[in-house]
Amino acid sequence: MMKHFLLVGGSQGGMLVRDTFLGWVVLAAVGVFLGATDAGAQDVKGAPQAAKAPSKAAVPAVAFTLEPKAVGLLKAASSHLAAAKSMAFTAVVSYESPSRLGPPLIYTTKSEVTLQRPDKLRVITSGDGPASEFYYDGKQMMAFEPAANLVAVAVAPPTIDAALKAAYDSAAIYFPFTDVIVANPYGDIADGLKLAFYIGQSRVVGGTTTDMVAYANGDVFVQIWIGAADKLPRMIRAVYRNDPSQLRHQLDLSNWQLNLAVPADAFRSASTGKATRVQFARPDLKLPPGLTPPTTSKPPVKGTASKTQ
Repeated sequence: MMKHFLLVGGSQGGMLVRDTFLGWVVLAAVGVFLGATDAGAQDVKGAPQAAKAPSKAAVPAVAFTLEPKAVGLLKAASSHLAAAKSMAFTAVVSYESPSRLGPPLIYTTKSEVTLQRPDKLRVITSGDGPASEFYYDGKQMMAFEPAANLVAVAVAPPTIDAALKAAYDSAAIYFPFTDVIVANPYGDIADGLKLAFYIGQSRVVGGTTTDMVAYANGDVFVQIWIGAADKLPRMIRAVYRNDPSQLRHQLDLSNWQLNLAVPADAFRSASTGKATRVQFARPDLKLPPGLTPPTTSKPPVKGTASKTQ
């Protein structure tokens, strides 16, 4: 569940600080993971000595361990998603991008997602930016841009996971919520997992009580809010280790429906009949700093392509 996608928000690059103790723990983990160093002032031989500021309490050392409670929550959420025969949810993605002035700008997209396992997916993205629609029915995939009245259609492989990879490879189409909809969400999380710990509970995110978990691999540090009762992810934030700007990415998930009845015609569009046909082709791909395209045969789960649906 967003093993690769999203950021660590909060002040000074840390995540949610509920109180002093939790704040130190989370900030310390982020600092260690990102390779931060706290270089103190050094005396220079022969230089005038300035008055030293009062020393601050040392940040507690953080061991890179996999806490059973944290891992258990990640597995429970992943299993719950994987077991659903069909699902629908709203995904709001917010990500930062450098500005010419220095401070980052934030961009947001909103998508309505419907899927039916193992071979059907629909993603309707309304904004910000140009609206787009993506359909996959087990035999072909279709990308439609209503404003320009352009549609691309291609033969597709027989599973959602494989179709996601084909869409990325052929046209740089990437969905930041990919890790939520793949067949084995925990399999992606467990690959290279180095750190996982339980933070506490929140009663603010998603309008319900959630359990907060932080986890990291060699590429990204992630915080996830998981519904305490229903085990559904409500918010995911991440920061990438190799991003020198430490830009933040956030995914908000809401309006969950599992095992719903989906009409048979939901995964094709009736609006594309008069649209101009174009090829499924990759644009000039430019990923945000710190992100890299997938290099394995697995479905794409790293980064946000420039053409995000």
